[in-house]
Amino acid sequence: MDGLVKSKIPHERSLIALFKSSPSSSSLSSSTTTATTSSSSSSWIQVLHSLSPVPTGSKVLHEGDPNDTTNSSSEQTRSQIVENEATQGVGFIDAFFGQSGMEWRDVEKRFDQVARTGRSTEPVVRWSEFGFCIGMQSSPEFANELLCALRGGENWKHKITKADLYNLWFRMKDNSFNSRMRIFFDMCNRNKDGRITETDIKQTILLTASTNKLSVTHDEAENYASLIMESLDKKNKGYLEISQMGSLFKASLSKAHSPMKQVSATTGSTQNVHSSSGDFCEEQEPMSRTEVLFRTYWRRAWVVLLWFLACLGLFVWKFVQYSHRSGFEVMGYCLPTAKGAAETLKLNMALVLLPVCRNTITWLRKHRPINSVIPFNDNINFHKVIAGGIVVGVILHGGTHLACDFPRISESDRSIFRQTIAAGFGYHRPTYTEILATTEVTSGIAMVVLMGVAFSLATKWPRRRSPVLPVTLRRVTGYNTFWYSHHLFVLVYALLIIHSMFLFLTDKLMEKTTWMYIAFPVLLYTGERIFRAFRSGSYEVDILKASLYPGKVLYLKMQKPEGFKFHSGMYIFLQCPQISPFEWHPFSLTSGPQDDYLSVHIRTLGDWSYQIYDLFQEAVLSRSQGCPKLYIDGPYGCAAQDHVKYDILVLIGLGIGATPFISILKDVAKGVQTTEIDHSGLRKCSLTKGPLKAYLYWVTREPNSFDWFRDVMKEISNSTKKQSVVEMHNFLTSVHPEGDIRSALLSVIQALHLAKNGTDIVSRTPIHTHFARPNWFNIFSRLARKHGGAKIGEKIIPHQDY
Repeated sequence: MDGLVKSKIPHERSLIALFKSSPSSSSLSSSTTTATTSSSSSSWIQVLHSLSPVPTGSKVLHEGDPNDTTNSSSEQTRSQIVENEATQGVGFIDAFFGQSGMEWRDVEKRFDQVARTGRSTEPVVRWSEFGFCIGMQSSPEFANELLCALRGGENWKHKITKADLYNLWFRMKDNSFNSRMRIFFDMCNRNKDGRITETDIKQTILLTASTNKLSVTHDEAENYASLIMESLDKKNKGYLEISQMGSLFKASLSKAHSPMKQVSATTGSTQNVHSSSGDFCEEQEPMSRTEVLFRTYWRRAWVVLLWFLACLGLFVWKFVQYSHRSGFEVMGYCLPTAKGAAETLKLNMALVLLPVCRNTITWLRKHRPINSVIPFNDNINFHKVIAGGIVVGVILHGGTHLACDFPRISESDRSIFRQTIAAGFGYHRPTYTEILATTEVTSGIAMVVLMGVAFSLATKWPRRRSPVLPVTLRRVTGYNTFWYSHHLFVLVYALLIIHSMFLFLTDKLMEKTTWMYIAFPVLLYTGERIFRAFRSGSYEVDILKASLYPGKVLYLKMQKPEGFKFHSGMYIFLQCPQISPFEWHPFSLTSGPQDDYLSVHIRTLGDWSYQIYDLFQEAVLSRSQGCPKLYIDGPYGCAAQDHVKYDILVLIGLGIGATPFISILKDVAKGVQTTEIDHSGLRKCSLTKGPLKAYLYWVTREPNSFDWFRDVMKEISNSTKKQSVVEMHNFLTSVHPEGDIRSALLSVIQALHLAKNGTDIVSRTPIHTHFARPNWFNIFSRLARKHGGAKIGEKIIPHQDY
């Protein structure tokens, strides 16, 4: 989506992802998500020291006058802020009913749903139903440990009355940090002696990981527990007390030490990318919704409007023309309606081929003036719109002929028939059956049947073999069926030529204009297919490396053919003759333009991808010398290729949809590395024009997904550590959100591990992993404040790759 916001001062509602300015005058602040081990470790030591409890009787010294209370007051304020933020980080209840969380009435309602009356008249619930009552039914083991901590470990499996539940709920909803920390400490302190050992921490880590569907081995849990003990147990006592755990949580869960929040904390000094050069702009209000919609959709709107007006004009032209023909006396308004629809069909049958001429579109999108007014990124959507127009035209044309024109001809008055249209039928009034048996009608019906098959199999459910379809239909549907059925268009166009040569009421050759409409598109498409066939035949690639990743993802590193050039964001087609010599499937290139190889990541989402995964899995596991033969065709341009037009990039990938962005990030990182000092030695001059900053937000459900691009992420992080031009954020939606007690310990370990080792415990890269779904309002608002006035391009790609 493209939109515009003109802003210097932050606006709370600035969520649009495109800002306008001159790229040459943009200067960016230095912020990155990768951690420097030494500086991070020292800052952690300082934070833990500053938050440590002061022994009784000790005196706190501040710089300056000992009697001055200013520093003391500010220090107390800072500590209070950190404590409040840490309190939010150990909240016990999910936001089950909106952002405000569950209220007692919600808990009471759940209690009443499962409560039963035993020997006494007072309703009770079993201890195992405690998790359901408080909204933790998805985490029963964690809820049981929480109940045990709340009840002190004694007789905690007794039945729960409503009064008991209210008291437990009241304790959990206590907003004080000490109260929440006491509950969490009691959860870890299994023998209730007021001391947490390394074994206690390890067991809690394993419980937390299981609750959040993370795979953590016993050795890893032991290392993480040792890391916490190493950070807090400076005197080697072998145990931790509640004050030490409190200090750790305050340091790790405060907003000041969250990587995403660090960026927002620095925006005050970098609200405008022009500030360093002194180029300030006046404050302007954000644009209206109407202006945003116009700037976002105007290219699509004018193309669709032009197409609609062309169809309408052709329909009206033929309608008026046949309203004055002799056949109008026999068939009435049915005749001009059918002929008007036929004229729109001629246009649409010509246009429907143009959006799928990929080589032509790739060549056209290189020309900025054309690309700026024609939305080539929506070529497939326009193809579908035209297909919809064809369906409407077929219904009007064929339906009117079959239901109105032909019955009126066969039942017309003989005298009127002889005076008007008899010459066109050899002066014989045909019956309805005789009309259906003519070449014109049989060819038309055959076209409708073939197009109906192709159109039906191209819809979402059959193409993706949806489970909602009956089993018998699922066996014969899928992408392959869609692909092969779409090639019925060859027969359709042949029948269209035949149909157009044998028309009722039309004898003049110049009025048989179908061939004039479709000649150029058919020749263009045919030429493209021939060119692709010759090019792909010469692009047989050698497999340099094949890797199997979790989630049935296949990584292929291929030899780059000589003379093969592409831009980041492009894609190629792959063919495996061992599967089928006719099928070509598109995949985004994850290698950079400067790399001497080509690489793709293929996730098994369809029948063809499953087959190629099985072939390479057999080759990899058997360690055979030969891999299946592959041919490539391309490259082809797509929406992601437009990133060069923007100063700032915001890339949002969902699952495997992040694949096109890997090539872009490599390109941006490589572009920064190719800067040079000019002759004056006073400034840097970029050799290539492109984005100055790129943000990647990768959202995925499975922790194993981070294995797909781990090496690439590390490479990009290391290459841009100094320049800070690429900022990457991972979001794992299977983990409970930050601020939920079920993920609080993970956040603590994550921060410690990142500070000490420079790697995230989930992604195993320097890139921080955030838990739960992104808060897009906060993210876009932060970008609006930080880069107000810059031209920002946003691209979102879902989990399917094309």
